[in-house]
Amino acid sequence: MPKYYCDYCDTYLTHDSPSVRKTHCTGRKHRDNVKFYYQKWMEEEAQHLIDATTAAFKAGKITQNPFAGGPPKPGAAGVALPPPPNLGGPPRPGMMPPGMPPPMMMGPHGAIPPAMLGMRPPPMMGPMMGPPPPLGAMPGVRPPMMMSVPPPK
Repeated sequence: MPKYYCDYCDTYLTHDSPSVRKTHCTGRKHRDNVKFYYQKWMEEEAQHLIDATTAAFKAGKITQNPFAGGPPKPGAAGVALPPPPNLGGPPRPGMMPPGMPPPMMMGPHGAIPPAMLGMRPPPMMGPMMGPPPPLGAMPGVRPPMMMSVPPPK
């Protein structure tokens, strides 16, 4: 029976069976060797990019540092990224600006306070019934409607 060679560990396994390979590949030494291999590869790739950039700069192909000019100006080439949610800025679709109360929802029996929107109704289990269906899948119950949206005609 042929032996299995592991490139990462630079060793032959005694048998070429799936169970032996699985045991080897889940072992600590093998995982460490794989991690070391890819770390070394990434370092070599990074060094290659650094060398190529340095050579291009020395050849005059790169004339200025693209990061030295500060933040890009509006309308400049490139893709504008939205600000992180904790920095404010204009509200995103579906989000309310800070300080505004959430909209009231209309249920089958009138307005539903915003605090109760995330609550689930109590389970109703009889002697032969299973667990209640997931919220939103209850038969005969329509989802609440927004007050600001006109009802369909």
